Amino acid sequence: MAAVTSPVPLTSLSSGAGCGCKLAAADLLPIVRDLPAATDPRLLVGSSTGDDAAVFRISDDVALVQTIDFFTPLVDDPYDFGRVAAANALSDVYAMGGVPVTAMNVVAFPLERLGGDVLGAILRGGADVVAQAGASVVGGHSIKDDEPKYGLAVTGTVHPDRIVANAGGQVGDVLVLTKPLGVGAIVTAAKRGAAGPDLVARAVEVMVELNADASRVALAAGVHAMTDVTGFGLLGHLHNVARESGLAAEVDAAAVPAIDGVEALLCAEGAVSGGSARNAEWAAGFATIGDRVEPWRARLLTDATTSGGLLMALPAQTDVAAAIPGGTVVGRLTDGPPGTISVA
Repeated sequence: MAAVTSPVPLTSLSSGAGCGCKLAAADLLPIVRDLPAATDPRLLVGSSTGDDAAVFRISDDVALVQTIDFFTPLVDDPYDFGRVAAANALSDVYAMGGVPVTAMNVVAFPLERLGGDVLGAILRGGADVVAQAGASVVGGHSIKDDEPKYGLAVTGTVHPDRIVANAGGQVGDVLVLTKPLGVGAIVTAAKRGAAGPDLVARAVEVMVELNADASRVALAAGVHAMTDVTGFGLLGHLHNVARESGLAAEVDAAAVPAIDGVEALLCAEGAVSGGSARNAEWAAGFATIGDRVEPWRARLLTDATTSGGLLMALPAQTDVAAAIPGGTVVGRLTDGPPGTISVA
């Protein structure tokens, strides 16, 4: 099928980009913490721990993993937008150790302005990635909106005894990251005319990669805790893991992988999105950045990522990272004030 192009660049219709358009964690968390907590004993993982998805037991052997994720365009190609959004939504299920089963489209779209072909391409992109994951798109919901938005509500399954939450980290666990960072910087620079198509293509390649294999191998390796790195950046998501595990964390900034070409973008502040800047402000309250850390690497650690890799706490073994597809050891969990991070 021939590629579909939008009559206007999709990214020109959105003020944010991908997961970078999330509400700031520092603003959102105090609000949701005041909401009534669910008390059903069948709810094995709820919203109180900041995990990637909810887990609800339906039998002794089966629990549902449920998540929803949607955002504004971060690339101009409609089909790629759909693929990225689907991979990003599916990732939450993988982060819990689950397997996706069904997905439902979430659509907000200016149909009169962009036309049915563009929406169709977005939906095809999403459906193709869901099929790649072995799941099925079974419906959805749409509304009219001048700012396009697309994502998925995903349901997966997991054995109740094999859930991987973000609270199981142990002292000495190595922290393994499975995808390079820098997506947020690239799409922000592209939106501002400072990143070419080759660099954008590199970012898309990273974003559409499913975390299925990495999750499967991590489970076999006895992973203790796991999350995916998205809109709150590496430090933000690691903060959640460390806090819920009752531990501190150390990060080796030089070991954190970056997409080729990102260093040049982050050496200046022009590729720092609003979401990334908010992440840095939030992280200043729990993370200490060493004097020897290069400024561009500090920016990389709070880059508002979309469809990033899994961040996992694994038993300390010399060969553990080599077993994880794309895995790189970027730090470890330690004794210390829960949720605090030291970056050297």
